[in-house]
Amino acid sequence: MNIPDSSFPRIVVVGGGFGGLQIIKNLPKGKFQIVLIDKHNYHAFQPLLYQVATAGLEPDSIAYPLRKIFKSRSDFFFRLAEVKSINAEEKSIHTSLGDLDYDHLVLATGTVTNFFGNDTLAKLSMGMKSVPEALNIRSLLLENFEAALLTDDLKERESLMNVVIVGAGPTGVELAGAIAELRSHVLPMDYPDLDFRRMSIHLVEGMDKVLPPMSDQSSLKAHKFLESLGVQVWLNTRVEDYDGKTITTSGKPMLTQTLIWAAGVHCIPPEGLSGKDLVRGNRVKVNRFNQVPGKDGLYVIGDAAYMETKNFPKGHPQVAQPAIQQGKLLAKNLVRETNGQIMREFEYKDLGSMATIGRTRAVADLPKLKTQGAFAWVIWMFVHLMALVGFRNRVVVFFNWTYNFFNYNRDIRLIIRPFKNQPQ
Repeated sequence: MNIPDSSFPRIVVVGGGFGGLQIIKNLPKGKFQIVLIDKHNYHAFQPLLYQVATAGLEPDSIAYPLRKIFKSRSDFFFRLAEVKSINAEEKSIHTSLGDLDYDHLVLATGTVTNFFGNDTLAKLSMGMKSVPEALNIRSLLLENFEAALLTDDLKERESLMNVVIVGAGPTGVELAGAIAELRSHVLPMDYPDLDFRRMSIHLVEGMDKVLPPMSDQSSLKAHKFLESLGVQVWLNTRVEDYDGKTITTSGKPMLTQTLIWAAGVHCIPPEGLSGKDLVRGNRVKVNRFNQVPGKDGLYVIGDAAYMETKNFPKGHPQVAQPAIQQGKLLAKNLVRETNGQIMREFEYKDLGSMATIGRTRAVADLPKLKTQGAFAWVIWMFVHLMALVGFRNRVVVFFNWTYNFFNYNRDIRLIIRPFKNQPQ
């Protein structure tokens, strides 16, 4: 991998997401050699992927080069690679570029879409956990409308225009709201030959409410917001099968050639972590210091980490804040360990959760405030804008949001990378 030898302890961080960035940012300069490994050369701001998928933002406005983030650090090295396996006894990793020894290894690999073992759904539906996947959704949506123009078969046209989103968590709710606004304000201008009164947007959820982790008050309000936008919400409904045109559910069948899967995530740990190290969803069991028991120098943070505490006996939620907080503390603990000091246990501080359902519609559950509507929407925008990496990205996103707010337009309705699911 062509990493120079160093007299400093080598910390290898796998994953340039929220947790990976925080641990590197909080490590002091001149104390360690830091190697970041990721299969992409950029950090993607995942909470705004749905806006890329619905032509609200270009991908480069929510992505930022990893090397640029740490350009001022002479002790930092980045390698574009994928970790294949870990040898915890020898403290080395095997990657697509070769082997590398470490003193400390931090896995901050996040999660991927979980299709719960259904290979047909994995092949024919669309996940949205990465920038390429968001671009695929954008292309598929637009390609299907182009195809709908060319058919006189009303059933075929309906399946091309309809959209089904499975999973009513924040991703599913935000995506449904954004597509509903496209249907109301944008697509009719692009495709005047199509009758968008025949386009249905379905949001399918296996539990008894939308936004299950949030308060009943916010869940109920989000449900009303969705219905006001014309989204059909199906609760207590499971998807059983899909043939590329019709979804079989525990309720009624649904016609669509656009199935977006936002119903769950799981981890894909590298080889070297055995069954005893893993729990449900392939999360890695860690102690209160994010250490993997019995594996010296191996740490896991963020979505991939499973840590039991008094307040979170089933592990922390797989959202950005636990990863950020664990990354910050682990950086400080590695310094303490190097200095012979006692490490501090992790205690998660819940800063709340929020979701937006289109313009001026949002819900927010904050530690001292629960609010819905326009005020929650302003809070949501401010929090997400400030969390973006890079001043340029903040300016570009703010300009896009302002422009789209006043003219109801999405000027980047471009099929840059044609995509088509192929039925079996």
